[in-house]
Parts: sequence; structure tokens; C-alpha cells
Amino acid sequence: MASQEKNQHPVAVVTGAGTGIGRAVSLSLLKAGYSVALAGRRSEPLEAVVAEAKALGFDRALAVATDVSKPDSVTALFERTRQQFGRVDVLFNNAGVGLPAGGFDELTFEQWQNVVNINLTGSFLCAQAAFRVMKAQSPQGGRIINNGSISAHAPRPNSAPYTATKHAITGLTKSISLDGRPFDIACGQIDIGNAVTEISARMATGTMQANGQIAIEAMMDVQHVANAVVHMASLPLEANVQFMTVMATKMPFVGRG
Repeated sequence: MASQEKNQHPVAVVTGAGTGIGRAVSLSLLKAGYSVALAGRRSEPLEAVVAEAKALGFDRALAVATDVSKPDSVTALFERTRQQFGRVDVLFNNAGVGLPAGGFDELTFEQWQNVVNINLTGSFLCAQAAFRVMKAQSPQGGRIINNGSISAHAPRPNSAPYTATKHAITGLTKSISLDGRPFDIACGQIDIGNAVTEISARMATGTMQANGQIAIEAMMDVQHVANAVVHMASLPLEANVQFMTVMATKMPFVGRG
């Protein structure tokens, strides 16, 4: 059972927490006073973030190796979190994968299924598990924040599986928002543009545009994303950021590029 001291802190679960956006958000939530359960497929990056948090003076981080595409693994994540910290106040549904660029006609079923399993089914499973805990706990309620991506609005070339799942996240967000109302469960979505992370480093040499040209795109510090998520998480449950887009000001998204 969680200690009284730990119960004084709101509790967040962050998926895809070992690197990139998930890491930045986890550390920022810890700095904002949260206890944080860090979920990801590989234990080593999660434990590295826990060690980084301890070096900063935070001992409220818990690493839980999790495959979000597996129902039993997701159930274990939320049970472990509840046992350690007592409740769940926030879920940042961040885990996701893409594919190397390739033609639409060249996609294999296995490639399609893997992206759907992690990006969409994984988000559903984690949101459902969080919903169940939030509905049953006292005080009742909580907040689910889904990572939608700019691809929830507009695709890049050769990105059908990723773009399809991110469009679907928007529908999932709206459904959870509606179904969560009776239980004080709020749900919002953050659509993130080019943020500097380990994964996005390859974009420094240029990214294919809709016209087939390769262009270097504007990027932003990932800390801006983390700050935005903390803002969404910190609102009282009577208020909700339903959708937020955070992007480099000069990123080619609005208009014609």
C-alpha cells in the first residue's frame, strides 16, 4: 500500500517514458510535484530516467516495463501503479511507433498491424485501464491526455499506418471525453509538431515534402512540449484542454508550407 507521504502527490502514468517526449514529460511532471509511473517496452531506458530523477532529488518515479499492445501487460502497469502510489490522476498516452518511409503499395500486413497494435490499440488499452481506476477511486476522476501528433491533421508522404492511427486517436479522445463526463474523467489531446528528440534527429538533414522535395524543417525544444502537457495535467477537472497543437512556429503545416 502506498505511504501517506506518497499519497500527498498526484499520480501520473506516462507511456513511452524512456526517451524523447515521454522522458521530458516524466521529468517535468516530477518537478511539478507528481509521482510518476514510467512505462515502456525496455527496462533500461526507464531505469535511466528514474536514476536521472533521483539525481535531481526526486524519488517518486517508478519504472514498469510494459508492452502497451498486450492487455495483461497494461493491466499489470496500472495495478502496480495503484499499489505503489494509491491512485491514478493523469495518464499521458504517449507510446507510439512509425515506419521507415516506403511506398503505400509496399507495406506489409505485419507492418500495418504493428503500428495499429501500438499506436491505437495500445492507447485504447491504457486509456481503458486508467478510466477503470479513475472511476473506482476516491476521490473519483482523473485526466487522460492522448498524444495525437500533427499527423492527426495532415499526413506526410508514405505514412499511411501512422497517419491512420493518429486520426483514429482523435475519435478515441472525443469518445473518452464524452464517456468520462459522469465520472469526472477529462480527456484531451496534444498534437505535437517537430520537437528535438533522439528519434527526430534524422530530420536535421531534411524531410520529404508533399511535392517530393527534401527540405529542412523548423524544430522546437522538446521542453516546450513537456511544459504544455504539465499545463494540461494541472487544470482542475472542471476545465479541459480538449485539443492543443504545439509546433515550431515556422514548421510547414498551415497554409502551403
